[in-house]
Amino acid sequence: MAEKTLPPVDAVVVGAGWAGSIMAKELCEAGLSVVMLERGGRRSTAKDGAYPASIDELEGATRYKLFQNPAQTTVTVRNRLNQEALPYRRLAAFLPGEGVGGAGLHWTGVHFRAMPQDLRLRSHITERYGKTFIPDGMNLQDYGVTYEELEPFFDRAEKVFGTSGEAYTVDGKVVGKGNPFAPDRSDDFPLPPLRDVYTAHLFRKAATEAGFHPYAMPAANASHPYTNPYGAQMGPCNFCGYCSDYACYMYAKASPNVNILPALRQHANFTLRSNAHVLKVLLDSTGKKATGVVYQDTEGNHITQPAGLVILAAFQFHNVHLMLLSGIGKPYDPHSNSGTVGRNFTYQNITNTTVLMPPTRSTDQFIGSAGGVAIDDFNCDNFDHGPLGFIGGSPLWVNQAGVKPIAGAKATFPGAPRWGRAWKKRAVDTYRHAFTINAQGSNMAYRDVYLDLDPTWTNVYGQPLLRMTFDWKDNDIRMNRHVVSKLDGVVKALGARDVHYSMREPGKPFDVRDYQTTHLCGGAVMGDDPNTSALNRYLQSWDVPNVFVVGANAFPQGMGYNPTGLVAALAYWSAHHIRTQWLKGNGGPLVTP
Repeated sequence: MAEKTLPPVDAVVVGAGWAGSIMAKELCEAGLSVVMLERGGRRSTAKDGAYPASIDELEGATRYKLFQNPAQTTVTVRNRLNQEALPYRRLAAFLPGEGVGGAGLHWTGVHFRAMPQDLRLRSHITERYGKTFIPDGMNLQDYGVTYEELEPFFDRAEKVFGTSGEAYTVDGKVVGKGNPFAPDRSDDFPLPPLRDVYTAHLFRKAATEAGFHPYAMPAANASHPYTNPYGAQMGPCNFCGYCSDYACYMYAKASPNVNILPALRQHANFTLRSNAHVLKVLLDSTGKKATGVVYQDTEGNHITQPAGLVILAAFQFHNVHLMLLSGIGKPYDPHSNSGTVGRNFTYQNITNTTVLMPPTRSTDQFIGSAGGVAIDDFNCDNFDHGPLGFIGGSPLWVNQAGVKPIAGAKATFPGAPRWGRAWKKRAVDTYRHAFTINAQGSNMAYRDVYLDLDPTWTNVYGQPLLRMTFDWKDNDIRMNRHVVSKLDGVVKALGARDVHYSMREPGKPFDVRDYQTTHLCGGAVMGDDPNTSALNRYLQSWDVPNVFVVGANAFPQGMGYNPTGLVAALAYWSAHHIRTQWLKGNGGPLVTP
């Protein structure tokens, strides 16, 4: 193993996904020399999305071609403080990406903004229901930034992503049939919404009859040909159903590889190095200034990249892991409820209700996109929580992303035989006539749910693995059960012949063996108080001011929407303040003007 130190650069960005690509592009435009380090290999839509090889379900969604290899590094998982955590050895419950583009290459493309109440949830709940409404042990926090401040950056991200959708209000005026619960916008979506697939059409009609407010889900799948502000071109979605887990061969799904990297590579001051696993952030003798990072290449060499500015923009887990390994910030202690790094880890509270339609209704589940139809009547604080005694909510939607043959063979209607002729008949019936209604809900943060370094297990680099202590809590179980119960009227209006309501079960612990979602959040959260947040409102480390940490790790609690839209907006928000304040100042902590 050789040791090597490279010439210094202005900024080093760790991670080549959405957050890293946005930050690198913004810093290059500011004139900085930027090196972006990606621990996985080179990926591109031209290669990884080449048709027809790209739509190989065995390679993509079964063998996880585009995902992290847990044999090299993973996390350990336990439900409670008094348990020994064990390594997450086989991908199942969540699927972190790896390689250039990160999870942005294989995501589905659902692209929401955050609700204003979600960004100031503690203040909102206190104002509406009183302080005593927040249960003991729930670490509810505000983000430290408002929707009004982030709105221009949501708009910017949607234009870069080529997002398809329909607004409800723009500048306070009703302009369309979008989500009536959505906050006001400064501009409409760059593209009109995707057309409803048949099951989304059925859900829209039934939800309307049940008295709810259905709308087209915003999707970073182009409904028409599109050229974004960077000059990157997208083709129209053809509803092939190979969005999630795959690179889009139509160039219709937004990804860093399609929407940002082609423009980023044109900058002479930009360098991308793949297969570069960052081991730690290097600090000076005071521990208050980062001097660069050290990474390991494929030959096992340790290479130091000096830099004046360090941006951690990897996946949520990896950002927190790097902070803990590097000694940036104080590790969280659940016993004293002190420290910040590892605090407020959250997941997302998802259950899928299966509806079986009459034999005369074919659901065509092989068709799919990131689009769909949703209702927000029970999301966020759009309904009165006072008599219910829980915090949080969930949108309900039909987001038919395409059911492939292998997945379809496994997804028989609940209660079906496991093998034989009866199983085959039920599997065909399910594939042809069933569909799912998703409840994708919020997950609050708790004192005893957190991330830290495992005392026992190490990765192939000899470093402690990140340990995840997580379980479902009463608040989130009751929220999910309440929201799912509201589907009764929709199911009745659908005329379904059978339905299986999937709900969180009290006493049933979190289980890593079944896929749920890759929407992992928190662990290095933003806020106004350094005692409860690892980052300030600009995603800058309170402890090491030339380190910014960008990603879903910054969310103080989980919300009902997918995290990517907020991650992108926060990346543009942070980059804007680095460019307009940090670079023009002394490199110290940013302060609110």
